[in-house]
Amino acid sequence: MRIALVGDRSPSVRSHARIPLLMEALRERDGIALDPYWIPTTDVTGLDAFDGIWIVPGSPFRDENGAVEAARVAREHRIPFLGTCAGFQHMLLEFARHVCGLDVAHAENEPGARDLLLTPLACSLAGHENLVRLTPGSLIEQIMGTPSTMEAYVCSYGLNESYKETLAAGGLVFSGHAADDGAARAAELPGHPFFLATLFQPELAGDGHRPHPVISAFAAAVVRHAGQGETAYAGTP
Repeated sequence: MRIALVGDRSPSVRSHARIPLLMEALRERDGIALDPYWIPTTDVTGLDAFDGIWIVPGSPFRDENGAVEAARVAREHRIPFLGTCAGFQHMLLEFARHVCGLDVAHAENEPGARDLLLTPLACSLAGHENLVRLTPGSLIEQIMGTPSTMEAYVCSYGLNESYKETLAAGGLVFSGHAADDGAARAAELPGHPFFLATLFQPELAGDGHRPHPVISAFAAAVVRHAGQGETAYAGTP
C-alpha cells in the first residue's frame, strides 16, 4: 500500500519529522502498513499509480503547479487524498482552476496577482491551536465523532472567503469552520472514495505516537483502495 507524500521534504518542517512516527504508529496500533514515498513538487509524474496521495505542509513549494497536479490526479482518478495545511490550500487552487474555471492565485506565490484565492489570514495561526466546528453528517464529523475539535496550526494563509460560495456551487463541501469567525478550515468532496483537506495539521496532534483520527481514516481508505488491485508502483522510497 504505497502512498505519495507530495511536498518538498525538509528537516525544518515539524510535520515532515512527525510523518515517519505516524507511519510506525499506524503499523503498530492499527495494523496498517503503509509504504510512503516522498515526491518533490518538481516531479509528480506517475502519481496515478499510488494507493493514496497526501499533500503535506511546507509551502512555499518549489513548484506550485506540481502540488496542484497532485490534487487533480487524486480527484480525477479517485485515489484517496489527504491535504494538510499547504495541501488544503493547493487542493482549493486545483478545484477552483479545473472544476470552477477560475483564474486565481495564491498570495504566498503571487502576491501581486489580480485575483487571489488564498490570502494572508487576518491573524496568523502559526504555532496556535484553535477550535474547529464540524458540519453535522460530514465525513470529517463522522471521523472525529464530535461536533468540534481543537487543532494545531502552522499557517499564515487561508481561503479568500469571497470564493467560498463559488467553490461550493462546484461541489466542494466546507465541513470545518473556525469557531470564532466561521472561516473555512476543512473541505471534502462527496462521492469520492476519500477526499479531505484541512488547514490545520493533524500530524502535530499529541506526541506523534497516536495517529490523529483524520490520518487513521485516510490510511483505512488507502487500504480499501489497494484492495481493489488498481495500483502498482516501482520506485525509490
